[in-house]
Amino acid sequence: MFNVSEAFRVTDLGTLEYLQALDVQHEVHGKVAARQQEPTLLLVEHPAVLTLGRKAKEGENIIVPREFLSQQGIAVHAIERGGDVTYHGPGQLVGYPIFPVGRRVRDFLRFLEAALVKTLGRYGLEASGSPGYAGVWVGDEKVAAIGVAIQKHVAFHGFALNVNTDLDHFSYIVPCGIQDRGVTSLQKLLGREINVQEVKAFVAEDFRQTFQDYDFSFPDL
Repeated sequence: MFNVSEAFRVTDLGTLEYLQALDVQHEVHGKVAARQQEPTLLLVEHPAVLTLGRKAKEGENIIVPREFLSQQGIAVHAIERGGDVTYHGPGQLVGYPIFPVGRRVRDFLRFLEAALVKTLGRYGLEASGSPGYAGVWVGDEKVAAIGVAIQKHVAFHGFALNVNTDLDHFSYIVPCGIQDRGVTSLQKLLGREINVQEVKAFVAEDFRQTFQDYDFSFPDL
């Protein structure tokens, strides 16, 4: 656990199967929504998995048979976040900010983007959010996917930052249903393998700096 802020805690889950991490999310979300635990950012890596958001069209945006995915050791799970289909796997840093949001969804998404842009800037990369396309981009290639859900005024799910991710696995899907843009990673952009633990520490610090101006109060009920 990183002690980076009094406003929220950061918990490192290491490497965890997707559904196990989802159970942790639900448990923490319930406690945060009940005001029994401070807001929490969960950081984790997952074994290879495809997740289908509420807008996902499996027949269109997963472009290989399920049998093939199974042979490759890639699980598939439908979940309650927004968005379409996305990939998680080794070498990708996934973050689940379980923060109060209320109706401030757009503001919350801009804070998420800003924190990740700050982290990428540490590596000399000029990244940005893109209106109409959730996530963080370097040029026309997405380096971090973003997809959240809001229940009881509290967010869960979150972002997936490609660090040393196997980008070949993205060829099995149309990432987030976007057909005319690509996917990249820090490793590809910088031409070298990046220490995921280093990125994790930077993300924790950059969330602390970015969210110091965020309103963590719950809306009046």
